[in-house]
Amino acid sequence: MIDEDDSVVPAPPGNWAEQLLHFWFVDHGFADWFKGGEAFDEAVTARFAEWREALRELPAGQFLADPHTALAAVILFDQVPRNAYRATAEAFATDHLALAIARMAVAGAFDAGLSRDERLFLYLPFEHSENMDDQRESVRLISQLGDSNLLQFAQSHLAMIERFGRFPHRNAALGRADRPGEAEAVAAGNSW
Repeated sequence: MIDEDDSVVPAPPGNWAEQLLHFWFVDHGFADWFKGGEAFDEAVTARFAEWREALRELPAGQFLADPHTALAAVILFDQVPRNAYRATAEAFATDHLALAIARMAVAGAFDAGLSRDERLFLYLPFEHSENMDDQRESVRLISQLGDSNLLQFAQSHLAMIERFGRFPHRNAALGRADRPGEAEAVAAGNSW
């Protein structure tokens, strides 16, 4: 693959999915995933940003060989950019690919054999979507995890889409002007 400055982006190793999942679920956990800070962002960027670049043009179906490959791809295209490109438009640039993989994985019951934490990450692209139907699916899926805190986050994401049709906390990164009430909603804590 070629990146923005026309240099070759190296292909990830053959066991990229296994390496990513080990890093994500064995080497790290909840505190890193959602409150990790600069050190975690740097670790994610160093390990996986180039892999995302190398694989981002592949069709979603390419990542459905098995549930763990699908999960690794969802993390690669949904979570990695949120850490590597925080507060920029690039943080959301592969959301469509993560969501397409997640949709197909859920439709194929790939989530059935995954752990609760693995299922959460498979479902997060629905929660990150600015589409109402995806938000409803997020709440449905996350409610199955049996964690009221996770469900509350899914419901708060749905509430923002119901209210504004988009996530106001992304406005600055995406070059969107705030609409009435959006800045206040972000200031009230809706800035996941």
